[in-house]
Amino acid sequence: MLHIHSNEYYMQQALREAAIAAEAGEVPVGAVVVSNGRIIARAHNQTERLNDVTAHAEMLAITAAAEFLGNKYLDECTLFVTLEPCVMCAGALQHAHIACIVWAADDDKKGFSRYGSSLLHPKTLINKGLMAEESKKMLQNFFQERR
Repeated sequence: MLHIHSNEYYMQQALREAAIAAEAGEVPVGAVVVSNGRIIARAHNQTERLNDVTAHAEMLAITAAAEFLGNKYLDECTLFVTLEPCVMCAGALQHAHIACIVWAADDDKKGFSRYGSSLLHPKTLINKGLMAEESKKMLQNFFQERR
């Protein structure tokens, strides 16, 4: 049965992943990959736990989605992520041919869009700012607790 939810629902799921990251002492970034109205992958930052600088939520979500689909291309999938992807993640999303990226908060320091959208696949659509305040608040609270 096909259950299509709103973009807000999917971003709420990404925010849940970000909260899991925060509880584990990771920078609170969460991601979900949606295909045909169904969440096929969930991930959150795990750079500390895995001692791996590449273990960003987006990277882990890409790997999980590709494994689920049995295909390295995610050209019919949408990534919902709580923070704008960095250059590394944008490059991986380009290679995965992701159809659409929806992110909550912009990342003024490390976000890929500082370098231009040409880092993404030419067919990738972008939707930004969905539930940005919720994401920003979670990030601000996380960093304030560590200072």
